[in-house]
Order: sequence, then structure tokens, then C-alpha cells
Amino acid sequence: MVSERTRLRMIARLREQGIRDEVVLAAMAAVPRHLFVEDALASRAYEDTALPIGFGQTISQPFSVARSCELLRAGKSIDLALEIGGGCGYQAAVLARLAREVYTIERIGALAAKARQTLSSIGVSNVKVRNADGQEAASNVVQFDAIVVAAGGGKIPPNLLGLMADGGRMVIPLGSPERQRLTLVTRTGDSFQQTAFDEVVFVPLKTGQE
Repeated sequence: MVSERTRLRMIARLREQGIRDEVVLAAMAAVPRHLFVEDALASRAYEDTALPIGFGQTISQPFSVARSCELLRAGKSIDLALEIGGGCGYQAAVLARLAREVYTIERIGALAAKARQTLSSIGVSNVKVRNADGQEAASNVVQFDAIVVAAGGGKIPPNLLGLMADGGRMVIPLGSPERQRLTLVTRTGDSFQQTAFDEVVFVPLKTGQE
């Protein structure tokens, strides 16, 4: 059984690491991270580390999730959010408390199904989980004011730029397989600006659907 004190220690650590957005901190405190990992790893769920969730994928470390959400929010409410690399659904659960509606895309079908089940079990109703290749996602109708990519690569998938609304913000880890920087991309009209932030390590962004 994970104690409330364990969750509070995670929040205190996030504050020490520089997370200042109280809305993000409240969302992080409210989501039961231990339910998104295997029972054998539940006691480690609130450590600041990525943990395996099967299929060569990981649940992102709490700091990366909180920092990404803080950069996406920029102190403002989010209407439509898109997550690429939904994994077990943890980051989508946090985003669900920050956005009106969240779409999460996971290319591995078994993980997408598990995410859908866990999100439903904790009462999250504003997240739509899709099993697809996020690098092929396209829309001529819906654009998102917030996009977060939970896998690293050397460049931004071109289709994601087209999914950004004017004034939208995207957070994506960019760099080598061994080390990336959490990068904020902002759109103004047809102009895109990149700003690099914290060093992070994410699993590689892959194509295809399983």
C-alpha cells in the first residue's frame, strides 16, 4: 500500500527541482502513479525515475511529466491536448486534470488497451486513447493548443507541426538516443520557435503500429 506521505514526498521533491506551477503540482499529487505500473514496482512508483512498463517502454519520471506540463500550460488553461506515446496512460491522466479534452496516441496496441483500462478505473473520462502511429497522425479539422511527445528523436516529426494551433505549444525531447533536451516549440502563424530546457533521457520515437 502506497502512503499519502510517499506522494507528498514526490511533490516536495518536484518543488525542490524547480516546478512552480501549483496547478501542475496538484494534478501530480492527485494521480495515483502506482496504479500505472506493475504491482512489483508499486513501491518505487513515486521515485524520480522512469520505470519499465513492458514492450521496451517506460513510464516517464515524475519530473519530466511535471516539467512538460508546466511548459505546456504556461500558466494558462489548456483546451485540447495531444499526447504522442501514451504508454501506460500516466501522463494522460495528469493532462486530464489540466485540459478540457486529451487525445493520446500509443502505437503498441496492448499498452493502449491497458492505458484505457487504467484510466477508466480511476474515473478519467476526458481522455481518448487511440492505437496508431503518432508520426502519421494528421487532421484537417482539429488542431491542438498543447502537444506533448513522450519519446525522443533527432528532429520534430513534420506532421506534428501541422497539428499545432496558432499560438499552440509543443514539448518534445530532442537530441541523441543517449541524451535529449526537453524542447518547447511555439507556433505563431507559420513561424515555429524552439527553446531547449532540461536534459532528459526518453525511449526513442519509433514509427509503425503493433
